[in-house]
Amino acid sequence: MPNCSQPSPESPVPENCRLEIKAVPNAPKNEVVGWLGNALKVKVHAPPEEGKANAELCVFLANTLGLPKGWVRLGRGASSRSKVIVIEGMSWERIMELLPPKVPGPVDGVIHNPDSGGKRS
Repeated sequence: MPNCSQPSPESPVPENCRLEIKAVPNAPKNEVVGWLGNALKVKVHAPPEEGKANAELCVFLANTLGLPKGWVRLGRGASSRSKVIVIEGMSWERIMELLPPKVPGPVDGVIHNPDSGGKRS
C-alpha cells in the first residue's frame, strides 16, 4: 500500500510516496511485472551485490516515471527483496498513470487513497 504525503500550502516541499517493492535481481531485463498484494514486483538485471541491484532498481523506476534519478531512493530493505522505495515529487495517482498499461492497481485493481482512512476511493 502506498504511503503518500501531500504538500501543504505553507510548504514548497513536493508530495512524495513510499512504495513497497518486491525486487527480483539477476533478471534477463529490467521490467515492472505487476502487483503481489500491495507490493509492486520489479525485475532488475543487476546482481544483488554491493548495492548494484538497489541502484539499478532506483534508476529504472526513475526512468519509468520520468523523474530525476535523485528523486527515487531506497527507503528500506537494502539487503532484502522486500523494499520500500521513496518517490519524491509525484502523487500516487500519477505513479499509477505512468506504470506500464498491463500493471493494474494493487490487490484488486482499485487505486487506494492513503488519506481516506483505509476506505477505497
